Order: sequence, then C-alpha cells, then structure tokens
Amino acid sequence: MIEMPRIISVDDHIVEPPSLWQDRLPRKYADRGPRVERHFGRLDWNTGGKLEFVDTDRDVEGSRWADHWVYDDLRWPLLAGWAAVGPVRELEAMTAICYDDILTGCHDQTARLADMDLNHVEASLCFPTFPRFCGQTFLEREDKDLAHLCVQAYNDWMIDDWCAGPGYGRLIPLTIVPLWDAELAAAEVRRCADKGSHAITFSEIPPFLGLPSIHSGYWDPMFAACAETETVVNMHVGSASKLTTTSADAPVAVWAALTVQNAQAGLVDWLCSGVLARYPTLKIAFSEGQVGWMPFMLERLDSIWERSEVYEKGMRDRIPERPSSYIDRVYGCIFDDVHGLINRELAGGLSQIMFETDYPHADSAFPHSRQTAEKLVAAAGLNEHEAWQFVRGSAIECYQLGRYGITA
Repeated sequence: MIEMPRIISVDDHIVEPPSLWQDRLPRKYADRGPRVERHFGRLDWNTGGKLEFVDTDRDVEGSRWADHWVYDDLRWPLLAGWAAVGPVRELEAMTAICYDDILTGCHDQTARLADMDLNHVEASLCFPTFPRFCGQTFLEREDKDLAHLCVQAYNDWMIDDWCAGPGYGRLIPLTIVPLWDAELAAAEVRRCADKGSHAITFSEIPPFLGLPSIHSGYWDPMFAACAETETVVNMHVGSASKLTTTSADAPVAVWAALTVQNAQAGLVDWLCSGVLARYPTLKIAFSEGQVGWMPFMLERLDSIWERSEVYEKGMRDRIPERPSSYIDRVYGCIFDDVHGLINRELAGGLSQIMFETDYPHADSAFPHSRQTAEKLVAAAGLNEHEAWQFVRGSAIECYQLGRYGITA
C-alpha cells in the first residue's frame, strides 16, 4: 500500500457565514444586501413550476424552521444538499434547513481546518454557495451597483478572512467576478491578484446565463487580465445554471450522471475558440467534470481539425495547432473517475488531473477521502510518484501554490 500524501483538494465549498455581507456593505444597504432570516414553513411547487419556500402554520405537515438568504427580491432557503456531510446526510437534498443543522466546518474557518485535518487534506480551494458557483446570484439582480459591491465584499472576505491567518497556505483564495461587464471583471481579476488571489470562477457555458460566448471576443479583457496575473479560470459543473436531463419525470440519478456534459461542452468551446492560442499562458480547470470522457473528445476534435476544410475554412487560422496540443493548460478534477485515471495519458497525462474531496457536498467521502484516494490509486495502478502527482503535484503546478508556501 502506497503511503498517501496529504491531499490538496481543488473543489470544495463554503456555505457563507450569515454576517458576511452585513459586515462589509455600506450601512445604507443593510435592508437590501444579503442577510439571513429564519422562517417556518416548507418547500412547495409554485404555479410556475418552481420550488419555493412557503410560510405555514406549525401544524402543517412537512413544515420546519429554515434559514433564508434574503437579498432585494430574492429569498433563498438553505438546503441540505449544500451541506450534505455530517448531521444532515440522511435528509433529502431539497430539504430546507438551518445553520444550526450543519457542520460548523461548512462556514467557520477554525472548524474547517479541523475537518480538513480529519480528512487528510492539507489545502483546499472553495467555491461559493449563496453567490452560486460563478456569481450568478449577483448577475441576476437588477441593481448592478449593489451587485458589484456584493462581489467585492465576497472577494475581500475570501482573501482577508477565510484564507488569512491560520488559513493562509491551507485555504486557497478563489474569487468571483462581475459577470455582467467584462471590463469590470478584468479590473476585479487585477484587484484580487494584487491582494493575493490567483483563481476565479467562471461559467462553463456563458450563453446559458444570457451572456456572450467565449467565441465572441467579449471576454478577452478578462482573459488578458487572467493571463497577465497568472490567474486560473475555474469552471464548476452547474455554473451555467442549467443541467442536462432527458425528461421532466426523469429521476435525480439521470441529471446527476449527465452533469459532465456541461464540462464536455465547455472544453469543446475552449479548444475551438482560439482563446488558448491567443493567450499562451492562460490556464483553465473544469471542476467536478471528471476526465474519463476526454480521450474521445480530444480525438474527435483533432479529427475535425485535420479535415477542417470540410467543416470550416479558416479554422486553422484561429487554432494553429491540433486542439489536443492545448491540453497542457487544461486541468480536469475528479473524485471517483477510475476510468479516467487508467487512461490518463490519453487525457493529457497525470499532470493535468487533480483530486477533489467536494466537502461538504453529497459526492464527498468526508471524512474518508484518504481511503477514497487510496482506492483510486490502487485501481489505476499508480506508483508512489504518480500518487503524489494526482493528489498534490498537479494542483501545486496549476495554481502555483509555491506562492502560499506549498512546494512539494
């Protein structure tokens, strides 16, 4: 049995502390900015076919106390699926809950570091919850001045609080951008880089959010800022606010199995767009997208490139090299993809594959992520150096973690 080194998890999540925005926004926004309120009721389907929380009397079946994020016109109940490890693991994902119900490590730095120690994790990159995976919550609000302040408040908290003090070098900063304006996004990338953050979240399919595609050139100011500041663009599955399913009555297992299709579409967009050719130092990562599907997709894209005159004249002007040649700046993140590890050389090599524990979501093996990694390593036949590369080395290289004191 290989002695498993401490894990660097590149995809975990933070359930934001209730006072995050109230502590940082100007006082005039106290009644409008994001805040937490406790209500009694239950989740129910509204006339538009969407699930919403309905206040009820105490004797209504299925009702319970639940904490809500309230922000202008938005009322967003905390759900068990966002904090599925620990006390709420047996609850259905769409159960509305309170902060008192979840592990303290979901939102408290001291408790998170203790949970990381318990889970054999040295360092962790955490995606947002209330802002959603790439900040869609703020994109959707009408008052963009307030939304911009909310984005900056979140990023300042991420850098100055969550990833500072005892968390420095263990909790790696991951910031969001104002998605509604590429120039503002570029400025926020540079502002956060100056404060020590070199990773941002972005959507794997921006048009699903009503935004320009990466083919349009609209995002070039932000991509240029990321390249200049050595900031990695991270795209978490679900950051397009839309997941694939097959029918309205398909069970949850259907869309849960098909979530990787967003990552597939995102990778094809990036490799066909020419963005990686125009910005030769830019790195991207597909979080929770797995990699077992990558060998076929790379083969298919190369085949199209080789016969580009059949599909699209001028394709090679935009993409001078085979699409697969850019894979050395594309990172995949897995939590249970044995097939991908076995076929690692066809997916860009082990240097492009990183490990995630997904704390505190349902796919997390917490507190047994070490055993999960050992099983993956054994099943894929990795040697000691390859095991280190998988659970640590690729992440150190991708995010240049030496700047935080992690070098080996």
